[in-house]
Amino acid sequence: MTLNACAAAVERGDPDRFRAAMACPPAARQVLFPLYAFNLEVSRAPWVTQEPMIAEMRLQWWRDALEEIATQGAVRKHEVSTPLAEVLDIEAAKALDALVAARRWDIYKDAFQDEGHFVDYLRNTGGLLMWHAARLLGAPEDTRSAVINIGAATATSRYLAAVAALEASGRIPLVNGTHQGISTLALNNAADAGSVRKVAKRLPPQARPALMEAWMAKPVLLQIAAEPARVADGAVGISPFRSRMRLAIWATTLGLR
Repeated sequence: MTLNACAAAVERGDPDRFRAAMACPPAARQVLFPLYAFNLEVSRAPWVTQEPMIAEMRLQWWRDALEEIATQGAVRKHEVSTPLAEVLDIEAAKALDALVAARRWDIYKDAFQDEGHFVDYLRNTGGLLMWHAARLLGAPEDTRSAVINIGAATATSRYLAAVAALEASGRIPLVNGTHQGISTLALNNAADAGSVRKVAKRLPPQARPALMEAWMAKPVLLQIAAEPARVADGAVGISPFRSRMRLAIWATTLGLR
């Protein structure tokens, strides 16, 4: 029931990852859904309240839950923390604290300190999530950097699609919000998003489902690189038909069907 609750939460709050997970074998979903539900809980914590202190407390709750998992103590009961504890090992529980810490930026309206801060935010959120999904499914350590790069590129595609909404909420989402800056950012990340097939060959078959969530990243990033004005207009995204076709092709390319 807790796994079903995780899947239902992801379906409601993160439909792209839900579709990616559903294209994967059932054994992979046992790992992906708790991770994706955890990520959803953490990513929305800064947005469910206007009170920074309450948002900080919500994030701290998850940091404490990860510490309980890492120390192999009694883990607080929750429809997500319970199945998460069954999936994470000590390394992942410790490492994912950086994912929660990165989300503190979302609470406030300060700009990123510099380009490095922005890159770290994307690597510590989308990059770490994809890597630990892959590692828990059996990815070897020597693929860490490559998988994190793909995860960060995927996070960048989603982040750029959300820029208009972030600006409407009073945030300063980009270090360089010029058309040239956006285009360069998108193009650089499209190269990493385009490396999936090459990286997948280095992974055992059971770990490849972790890469499925990147299925739309490259075309979205190339769209933005060609038409950076779409970011401010909130008009980023490929058609539903193309999305469905690409998902099916990716499942076959990664050997999941």
